[in-house]
Amino acid sequence: MQGLFDQRRYLIPFRSSLLPQIFTDTLVIGAGVAGTRAAIAAAERGEVIVLCKGEAGESNTAWAQGGIAGVLPGTRDDVESHIRDTLVCGAGLCDEPIVRLVATMAEARIRELVDWGVRFDRGPTGELLPGREGGHSASRIYHANGDATGREMQRGLIARLRATSGVRLFEKCFTLDLITPSSEQGSPVMGAITHHPRFGLQMIWAASTILASGGAGMVYRETTNPRIATCDGPAMAYRAGATVADMAFTQFHPTTLYLPGAARSLISEAVRGEGAYLLDLNHQRFMHEFHPQAELAPRDIVSRAIVKQISKQGGRHVWLDCRHIKGFAARFPGITAELKRFDIDPSIKLIPVHPAAHYFIGGVRTDLSGRTDVPGLYAVGEAASSGLHGANRLASNSLLEGLVMGEIAGRAACEDRASRNGSGRRGPVSIVSDIRPSDQGELDLADVRSSLRSAMWRNVGIERAGGKLRDVMEMFDFWGKYTLDKIFDDPAGWETQNMLLAGSLMARSATWREESRGCHARSDHAESREEFAVHDCWRRGRAEPQLVPVAREVDAAGPGALA
Repeated sequence: MQGLFDQRRYLIPFRSSLLPQIFTDTLVIGAGVAGTRAAIAAAERGEVIVLCKGEAGESNTAWAQGGIAGVLPGTRDDVESHIRDTLVCGAGLCDEPIVRLVATMAEARIRELVDWGVRFDRGPTGELLPGREGGHSASRIYHANGDATGREMQRGLIARLRATSGVRLFEKCFTLDLITPSSEQGSPVMGAITHHPRFGLQMIWAASTILASGGAGMVYRETTNPRIATCDGPAMAYRAGATVADMAFTQFHPTTLYLPGAARSLISEAVRGEGAYLLDLNHQRFMHEFHPQAELAPRDIVSRAIVKQISKQGGRHVWLDCRHIKGFAARFPGITAELKRFDIDPSIKLIPVHPAAHYFIGGVRTDLSGRTDVPGLYAVGEAASSGLHGANRLASNSLLEGLVMGEIAGRAACEDRASRNGSGRRGPVSIVSDIRPSDQGELDLADVRSSLRSAMWRNVGIERAGGKLRDVMEMFDFWGKYTLDKIFDDPAGWETQNMLLAGSLMARSATWREESRGCHARSDHAESREEFAVHDCWRRGRAEPQLVPVAREVDAAGPGALA
């Protein structure tokens, strides 16, 4: 399996000298919260190009109903408590230095958003109004428009980005691959090759490249993510020689609307934070049997509890009871409008819910500044594996991570460029990707995509087992044999190839991790094991993972100390 998925360096054949050439100081791939904040920081010391796979604002950030976690002055809370909650939720795999860094920087980044015009919900005297979500020991989640925090943050950040001089925003521009002068390990990233429906293929040369391409939800059949979340970033980084880590860990959100034929619309965790109950087939609460915090337990526990309850009683979903929550429509206007489309009034009716793939914890391994182990390449947000989330992300820490690490990586990219000779701009160099047409049989691309998503859901989903994981890797070998050898000329083909690579890495990591920890649950290895309290790091050309110890506060190197 490993050899097959490591053969292709680029997705398409090309000669760099024959393509249009574009130059910039910093290239940012992705325009969610992490990418926009990185671009704003990088623009302070150079020119920046930001690539959007779709339109600006179309990202996992914009789909985030829940809020942003952080401790602000004047609340009955403290940063140390936020740190402890994050570490507990991460099940022994959080790198403490980055947990401390992100939690400490929360106040500054949230206040900055307020200064930039982001409209958070406020109390009667004008103060920012914190709420509660699962895994948190205090009310420290800040929302906007009730259940549209991500959309409002995205609006404010994009507005700030457009007002920032020296930034060019390329929308509907698909990034195929990162550019390196050779295929050898350690070869620096020099930008990216992209495709635009109007301008075609382009070489974008940059001194620094920041990967902020978002998540991987579309690798699963059931997901809360938008269609663009196909794990392109970690796949292209892996092909370029970067290390990816903790690929087994995908967080499943416990409560998504479950109706035949309908998209899996998210029912925000903030709803349970307001007091909603989970009910079983007999309309009885059951979460107290699984965790003292009941409905506000960490997401991995709630998701598994729902699946076990369904398995025990039958049916396809459980119920979310919001009937006793006063002012639901005013508190959650977006969810109320979505439910109305299906004739569900949450003040009267129960809501059918089921878990779905939500947040990708694995990704490109980085240090405390967003640097990867490939020169010139940085990664932030959901595309990165910074060590913040460990084995299970604490609710509402993701928007915070994007803000904090985006700003840090944007500055680091400029500082690193300044430390090199001159401006540090790279390219152009002659790069030839010579891929011969395949003479092997063909599979229907839509069938491959649908089958791999279904296989991931059934075999690398909420609960896993060694036999099924080994079988799904054989499935990936088959699909890969007849798909990875092909040359496609549109995003649908490139996305499918990226999803195959990402899915294979996720299955490989899950097979190796013979334990249950956080959101990785193995029915054949139900307990956590101390020897697996490490980050499993995978790199192109290596059949086995490099194991990196979890960074404690006393560790000097911090996360990302890769050999």
